[in-house]
Amino acid sequence: MRPQKNPRPPLTAKMVIQAVGKVLRKSKTKPNGKKPPAEEKKQYVEPEFTKIRVVDFDLKELVVLPREIDLNEWLASNTTTFFNLINLQYSTISEFCTGETCQAMTACSTIYYWYDERGKKTKCTAPQYVDFVMSLCQKLVTDEEIFPTKYGKEFPNSFESLVKKICRYLFHVLAHLYWAHFKETVALDLHGHLNTLYAHFIVFVREFNLIDPKETCIMDDLSEILCSPVPAPAPSAPAPAPSPSSQNHVTER
Repeated sequence: MRPQKNPRPPLTAKMVIQAVGKVLRKSKTKPNGKKPPAEEKKQYVEPEFTKIRVVDFDLKELVVLPREIDLNEWLASNTTTFFNLINLQYSTISEFCTGETCQAMTACSTIYYWYDERGKKTKCTAPQYVDFVMSLCQKLVTDEEIFPTKYGKEFPNSFESLVKKICRYLFHVLAHLYWAHFKETVALDLHGHLNTLYAHFIVFVREFNLIDPKETCIMDDLSEILCSPVPAPAPSAPAPAPSPSSQNHVTER
């Protein structure tokens, strides 16, 4: 998921809008302006998009706790990494996530409200909500008393609960990206990165029970597609020895 240098000229907002328009014309949205059924809006679960990934191996291997690593150290390292990557992924479409386009923090049929330190419930726009999330996460992961980086420094008793809080908020951001900004992500050709990041994140939080399944169930259809192991190919009869020319054949997936 690490960004790479791109020799091509940067995409402008106009170029992205034009690309989004092409995606919209290919979608099932009806021309009368009415809201399509919820299932028709889930473009992100269509096979032509879910098959696009950055890596092609079992992500479970990346999240299992290594024997020589302390659990809290492992949680801290991965949580910090996910915060940075999800923040980066959101930044790619942030100019399209405005108070006008996203008047509430939504995902599927869910509206997320922000609760401040006093527990006050506030309905805010999606960019405001994401800003609250990222500011809180930044504050927590850079606090030496919570995410210690010095050798011998102990993690607080509240560490696991704070990690769960961070992961729950980061899930909200990922869900909003799919629900409200998947077309822009496709137009930017970044859906492979988003799919891989989402699958890695879900496999991680499931491994350590960091998010209540009731919280993530709104995206279960996508989770099952992206997180299910790729089935092994069926056994076939022995093939004849390959000819010299066939040894250079590349299989596309």
